[in-house]
Amino acid sequence: MSHSLVLPRLIRTGSGALGQLPDLLAACGVSRPLVVTDATMVALGYLARLQQALDGAKIPSGLFDATEPEPTETSVIAAEAILRTGHDGQAFDGLVALGGGSAIDTAKALAVLGPHGGRMRDFKVPRLVDEPALPVIAVPTTAGTGSEATRVTVITDPENDEKMLCMGLAFMPVAAILDPDLTLSLPPRVTADTGIDALTHAIEAYVSRKASPFSDQQALAAMRLIAPNLRRAFHDGQDLPAREALLVGACFGGIAFSNASVALVHGMSRPIGAFFHVPHGLSNAMLLPAVTAWSIPAAPGRYAECARAMGLVGEGANDELANGVLLDELRALNVELGVPTPAGFGIQPDRWRQLRPLMAEQALASGSPGNNPRIPNTDEIIALYDEVWG
Repeated sequence: MSHSLVLPRLIRTGSGALGQLPDLLAACGVSRPLVVTDATMVALGYLARLQQALDGAKIPSGLFDATEPEPTETSVIAAEAILRTGHDGQAFDGLVALGGGSAIDTAKALAVLGPHGGRMRDFKVPRLVDEPALPVIAVPTTAGTGSEATRVTVITDPENDEKMLCMGLAFMPVAAILDPDLTLSLPPRVTADTGIDALTHAIEAYVSRKASPFSDQQALAAMRLIAPNLRRAFHDGQDLPAREALLVGACFGGIAFSNASVALVHGMSRPIGAFFHVPHGLSNAMLLPAVTAWSIPAAPGRYAECARAMGLVGEGANDELANGVLLDELRALNVELGVPTPAGFGIQPDRWRQLRPLMAEQALASGSPGNNPRIPNTDEIIALYDEVWG
């Protein structure tokens, strides 16, 4: 079997790396970027820091700072209007995304809509979008989505609350800046949700039916970095070494799942986010222990290797022991990091029960469950939704 490997062209890492943005723009052939960010980045002063780097290099730029936490096509259309306006009569020739996965996903959507037009639903899976797109330089400020290193974007259709999964080479950023200084302000809740999201990426990529030797190494490296540092960063947000480990680990996880695909957790997670506005990482965390337990019988050796990479058991531990410890750890992690059940989040039980069949349908339509070691049918997904309810 052959495998295709897709990566950003350039990645800069380390404290203060944001200052190297002008060099990256030049290397990527971008002279007039549109900066895509949100109000939080403005309030924290991160946008000012980025703008200072651009101004120092005399690089003209535009700004869209109204990215939504879970981007909808409505906000993308608003940003597209600014993209098409250009700067001083000249078109923008690239995008700089500053923020979490939502800002990066919005920039990726613009990179395709700018040259090609249309609606985001025109680009959702099963279509693969490999056409040329505007270059995106991603500057993540959370350690979770790995979006800076993936050929994936997720945009919600406001007409039916569907989280549209869009994939292809067009969505891969050309460059990324991993500056842990930009993650020091993350509150514990966001640290937890994004960290478990990154861990889920790594685990699902490793057990995916599309895994390859390349994605395996990225996934294992991600688990080795994330597992021992997530609790540290959650309890002490100023722990810079832990923050940097999570940021690099999240990037490795993004590379892994971009080349191996995610699986059942993500397939079931997206509808929860779309219908009930649960942050993506949090809905993954709600599902991860139960879905892992359900899936282990189909790939016990793979899941056991995850436990070993996470440092939960020694290399000599047998698979059965390793998998039991893995499940204990995933449940304990949710407890320590304060992950609620859907019921604990405040979702109305009647609404949850009513939407389970539609959520299962959307999960299967995304294609992600088909990558799982154990492939579910609709009834089995509904049963899993019942199990995680609370």
